[in-house]
Amino acid sequence: MKLLNYQVVFAKPPGVNGAPAEDNFRYESCEYPADPPPGHVLVQNLYLSVDPAQRCQMNESTGAEYLLPWQLGQAIPGLGGVGKVLSSNDDGFSTGDIVMSGFFEWPWKLYFTIEADKIMKVDERLVGKRLSLPISCLGLVGLTALFGITERSQLRSLPTDGSIRRTLVVSGAAGACGHIAGQIGRLEGADRVVGICGSDTKCQFLTTQAGFDAAINYRSEDVSARLAELCPDGVHSYFDNVGGPISDAVIAQMAPGGAVVLCGQISAYNTDAPYPPPLRPEVQRLVDERGIVRERFLVLEYQDRFADGVARLARWLAAGAIKVFETEEDGLENAGKAFCSMMSGGNIGKQIVKVSDA
Repeated sequence: MKLLNYQVVFAKPPGVNGAPAEDNFRYESCEYPADPPPGHVLVQNLYLSVDPAQRCQMNESTGAEYLLPWQLGQAIPGLGGVGKVLSSNDDGFSTGDIVMSGFFEWPWKLYFTIEADKIMKVDERLVGKRLSLPISCLGLVGLTALFGITERSQLRSLPTDGSIRRTLVVSGAAGACGHIAGQIGRLEGADRVVGICGSDTKCQFLTTQAGFDAAINYRSEDVSARLAELCPDGVHSYFDNVGGPISDAVIAQMAPGGAVVLCGQISAYNTDAPYPPPLRPEVQRLVDERGIVRERFLVLEYQDRFADGVARLARWLAAGAIKVFETEEDGLENAGKAFCSMMSGGNIGKQIVKVSDA
């Protein structure tokens, strides 16, 4: 009996400055993989990650040396996922192993063959029955939040004598990285954590479930006025997921010597702009005059510490010190829909696609 397989391909580009739409993707049948050659394993896709950075891959030039552009008519390579080994031709993996992507290669297919050195075993003691955790808290998303806060926010360098209220602001705060970064900021010594997001529902989520002190709806509130009200000692650390006017408003409220953690710039992902996008001249002057640190941040700089980072995140998660939220879309055929929804702010927490049952 012929075994069926399916994939999602890149059907057409949205245009350099266009917003992605569902017709940029096409769901189709494809060949079931042959038995894996030496050094390869056959994987059944269980969970798929969709990420804002993938918007850059829809252009001919991604603007990032570590991301390759998608090819028209080809299965989307993907940035992350979790799967189950169906057969192995490598001594490091056995049938039934739960595995995750190593770095930036996880095909948008139901079944696929992959080189063994591009995947890692999932420690099922850490994730329990929640097999999606390696693409949310216990993967690059959680590690980005962890190292962004612990290595770049400078929260630990601020006075602890009560002379100031150490304040962390997070934009895109209800998203994958943002909601985790805010919680880690608290653990790293922030006295006040303020989130910026795009709906009242997300604001409520941040303050009632994710442990933020306050939240600002940038669609309905004056961000500058609310920041002045909520951050009387200024903003000491800013975890920036969005860039653009929102970040301009935050930087204007930053205290001298503050730090900007450049996690993402989603406001610019649909435009042909360098990463990170340059600030407006008047905002750059503020950065220079106040000695604000704003440097490009890439989590891959900390690869040698990933294992320790995952262990630390797992301890916090098990102890209830952090909570992780996900928005799940069912079915590989809906991966494009999930991507477009995420890019327009439709997710709370990490957007994932459940491809199949283990």
